[in-house]
Amino acid sequence: MGFGDHPALLVVDLINAFTDPSSPLGAAMDREVDAARVVLDAARTCGVPRYFTTLWYSDADLKDAGVWVRKIKGLAVLRAGTHEVQVDARLARTSDEPVVMKKYASAFFGTDLLSRLVSTGVDTLVIVGCTTSGCVRATAVDAIQFGFRPVVAREAVADRSAAAHAQALFDLEQKYADVDTIDDVIAEFERTPSRHASSC
Repeated sequence: MGFGDHPALLVVDLINAFTDPSSPLGAAMDREVDAARVVLDAARTCGVPRYFTTLWYSDADLKDAGVWVRKIKGLAVLRAGTHEVQVDARLARTSDEPVVMKKYASAFFGTDLLSRLVSTGVDTLVIVGCTTSGCVRATAVDAIQFGFRPVVAREAVADRSAAAHAQALFDLEQKYADVDTIDDVIAEFERTPSRHASSC
């Protein structure tokens, strides 16, 4: 599909609960977090809009997690306002980078992400984060269904299972998204500086 003229970057669920291996939901994602930071810094330099997501449950009885919590008991640690649901500090999120609070896998389901992207004229959604076979994949599938060009940055997505990661990337590339290297993504951010910040 290639890039359109107005990309945005979406950082999916790189929160402490997932990037800390000691968490019930966590795994070692240091390389992917570092790669996501490289893409983020390039987006910041080029003025590409950036969004983050987190999973966030505020009901004391987890009713806002629906039946999903029956399948994944570990969701119970994702309590609103806790350290677990905060964006990993290594990404150095800034105050002008919104955090979309979601309840389920796709960043679009039950959130205002779609209206945010449409209102700013975004046509291409670059996705980094976790997990490749879960929330990244679900978000990419919804993105293409809403008319965006999804681009998954290969080195900047992570999964707890190497097999699931590889299969998800294969499936995404075949049907739902472009799977590009972070170098290719950054080159696209820089390709037409006039559409972004002059410092790019």
